[in-house]
Amino acid sequence: MTAPIEIEVQNNGHLSDEQLRILEPWLQEMVGALARDAQTLAVRLTGDEELHKLNREFRNVDRTTDILSFPGRETPEGRHLGDIVISIPTVRLQAAERGHQLLRELKILLLHGVIHCLGYDHESDAGEMDRLEAALRPVWIADD
Repeated sequence: MTAPIEIEVQNNGHLSDEQLRILEPWLQEMVGALARDAQTLAVRLTGDEELHKLNREFRNVDRTTDILSFPGRETPEGRHLGDIVISIPTVRLQAAERGHQLLRELKILLLHGVIHCLGYDHESDAGEMDRLEAALRPVWIADD
């Protein structure tokens, strides 16, 4: 049996302990199912300022965004799936605009980020990532 993936969630107070208790097992199960060969994943929950800076630095886009994903690589310890950085203020706004709970929006973005870390890119793959994400959403994201 494969050891579960080690997921580090850097929260810095953006989510409550209760929200993390709900989110972390779901994340562990979802990532474990989709990336069976990965040993580690890092998730950073932060604010708009950090996402703006990272978006400018890595994508040359001078504005904030909701999520950035940085696919990982093989390391001496095994496969690092990647790093996902999410702006919680933007997630809160998007959830309100879409009429659902914060955790649902966060799960949608985490699924999106994991798919990116698996090597998919909706900006260049002729819809392949979008189709995969649409197929996986009903499996991993419960309706409100």
